[in-house]
Amino acid sequence: MNFQCSMMIAGVIYLMFFPMHSVESSRIDFTNIKCTSVNKEFSDFEYCFLKATNRTYKYLSLKVRLYKLPIHQFTVNLGLHKRSNGLMPFSQNVTFDGCKMVADVGNPVLLFLFALFKPYSNINHSCPYTHDIIVDKLPTHFVNQQFTRYVPFPEGDYVFNSNWITNGKNRATVRVHFSFT
Repeated sequence: MNFQCSMMIAGVIYLMFFPMHSVESSRIDFTNIKCTSVNKEFSDFEYCFLKATNRTYKYLSLKVRLYKLPIHQFTVNLGLHKRSNGLMPFSQNVTFDGCKMVADVGNPVLLFLFALFKPYSNINHSCPYTHDIIVDKLPTHFVNQQFTRYVPFPEGDYVFNSNWITNGKNRATVRVHFSFT
C-alpha cells in the first residue's frame, strides 16, 4: 500500500470518528460560566453570568473590580478542554504577556482569540490598566461567526479555561463552558 492511499484511509477513518460540521451548520452555545477571584484584596467579580433573552439569543457578561491599580503587567494562561469521560486537554495551554498582546498582536492564534471578545470588552489598550475590566453582552452568535469562520471543530462539550496572573500570582480564573453542535 502506498503512502497516498494510507493517508486517504487515515483521513476517512478520522472523519468517521470525529464528525466535523460545516460552517453553515455548526453552532456554539454557551452553557455555563464560572468566575473565581483567587485574591479578593486584589480583585473581585461584581458580576459574571450568562443570560438568555430568548431561545436564539444568549450572551455572556462579566465585570471584575480591580483594587490594586494601576496594573502594569499581566499574564494570561489559556487552555481548552473537551468533556469526554472527564475533562481532557484538547489543545496546548498557551501563556502570553497580556500587555504585549493588546499592544501588538503579532501571533495569529492570539489575534484570533482576542477577536472573539474585543468589540465587547474594554481590554482595548496596552498597559497600564487603571479601570475595571468589563466584557459586556458578548453574544453567542458573534463568537459563532468568528469561531466557525476559520476552525473546523469536532462536536462536543468544551471548557475554555483562563487564568489571569499579575506579579507571578494567579488573581482570577474564568471558565466558559460551551457546546459545539
